[in-house]
Amino acid sequence: MSNVREFGAVGDGVNDDTQAIAHALRDGDGPLYFPRGDYAVTRTINVPLDKTGRFGVDGDAGAATIIMQGAGPALRIIGTHQGTGEPGTVQPNVWSKQRMPTIRNIEITGRHAEADGIEFIETMQLVMEGVLIRQVRNGVRLHRRNRNVLISHCHIYHNTGVGVFLDAVNLHQINIASSHISYNRRGGIRIEGSEVRNLQITGNDIEYNNHRSFGAEPERTAEILIDTTAERASVAEVTVASNTIQATPSPDGCNLRIIEQPGDGRPPGLWSITGNIIGNQENNVRLTGCHGVVLSGNFIYSAGQQNLLVEQSSQINITGNSFRRHTPKLGTGVRLVDSRDCVLSGCTIQDESAEGQASGASLLELENCQRITVQGVQLLDGAPYGVDARDCRQTNITGCTIADTRAERKGKAAVRFRGAGSDNTVAHCTLGEYATAIEKEESAGLVVE
Repeated sequence: MSNVREFGAVGDGVNDDTQAIAHALRDGDGPLYFPRGDYAVTRTINVPLDKTGRFGVDGDAGAATIIMQGAGPALRIIGTHQGTGEPGTVQPNVWSKQRMPTIRNIEITGRHAEADGIEFIETMQLVMEGVLIRQVRNGVRLHRRNRNVLISHCHIYHNTGVGVFLDAVNLHQINIASSHISYNRRGGIRIEGSEVRNLQITGNDIEYNNHRSFGAEPERTAEILIDTTAERASVAEVTVASNTIQATPSPDGCNLRIIEQPGDGRPPGLWSITGNIIGNQENNVRLTGCHGVVLSGNFIYSAGQQNLLVEQSSQINITGNSFRRHTPKLGTGVRLVDSRDCVLSGCTIQDESAEGQASGASLLELENCQRITVQGVQLLDGAPYGVDARDCRQTNITGCTIADTRAERKGKAAVRFRGAGSDNTVAHCTLGEYATAIEKEESAGLVVE
C-alpha cells in the first residue's frame, strides 16, 4: 500500500494534505494507507480507476480522519462500468483494473457547508466497510451507474443532507447492512430519480433523520424515502428487514415513505418489509401509488396521524403486524384510501390510552376502496369507531374482534359503513362493548352475517 505520509502528508489537521494524497495516488504502488492522524484536504480526491488500477483506502483500524475543507466529496471513485451484474457484460479492463474498490476503517468529516463524504460513479463491486462519515452534507452518494454495492458496519451520522443518497443512479444489487445511519437532516436512506433493483436494507439502526437536530426549518423527509415519480425511475425487488427505524415527529415526516407513479406499464413492486421496529413519526409507513408490497411481522407504533397510510395502491398484503401507541401525544391506526386488492390479516391494532386519540381517527379507516379483505384482526379501543368505511366496494371483514375495553367507553360503534358502496360484508366477528355494534347507511351496500 501507499503510505500517504511517505508522499508528504502531515496528518495534523492543519496543513493541507491534498497534494500529498494526490501524489500518493498518482505515483504510489497501490491502495492508500492513512496512518493515525487528521488529514485536511481542500478539494476532492478524484480516483479514476481505469488509470489508478485496483484501489482501496485503509484508515489504520479507524484511527485516521480525512477532513474535507472544500466543497464536494472528499473522495470520488470513478469507474467506467457500463454493463450489468451479469459477468458477460463486464469489460476486461473493469476486471483487471477496477473491480471491488474498497474503502475501509476511516473517518471522513467536513469543515465546509457543501462538503460531502464519498461519491461513487460507474463502479463494479464496491465495498465500504467500517467507515464513519459525519458533519458533511451527503454522506454517501451513488450516481449515474453502479453495480454490486456493499455498505456495511458503517456510521453515517449527523450530516446536513442525506446519509446514503441514491441520486439519479442506475443500480442493481446493493446491500446496506449492520450500519448506524442517524441524525441526517434530509433522510437516512433516500432514493430519487433512480432505477434500482435488488436492494436489501437489513439489520441497521436508522433513526432521527430530520431537521430537529439542526434547529432548521422542516422539510419532507423520512428515515427511508424512495421516490420513483421522475421519468423512467423505478425501484423494485426490495427487502427492508430487521431494522430499527425510529424518529421524532416532523411535519409531513415518515419513518418509511414510498412514492410511486400509479398506472399501467410499471414494473411489479416486489417489496418485502419485514421484522422491523418502526415508530414515532407523523405517519410511520406511507405507501403512495405502490403495487405489490408485503408488510409483515413489524412492530409499528406511535403516529401523529396513522401507523400505516396507503394511498392509490394495489396488492398490498399487511400481515402479522402490531400497531399501537406508546405515548399519549401520538396515536395509532391504519388508513387505506383509493386503493384496491389489499389484505389486512392477523394484525393487532390498539389504542391503549384511556383518553382516546388526539387525532380523532378510528383504528381502521377505508375510503373509496375496492376488494379489501380484513381477516382475523383485533381492533381494540377504537374511537369513534373500530372500522370506519366510506364509499367502499367488495370489502370483506371476517373473523375479527372489535371491542372497546376501556372502563369509560369512548367508541360510538364497532363498525360504520357510509356513502355509496356495494357488496360489502361483515361476518363472524366479535363486536363487543360498544353502545352500537354497527352503523350503516343503506347506500353503503353492507350485509351483516
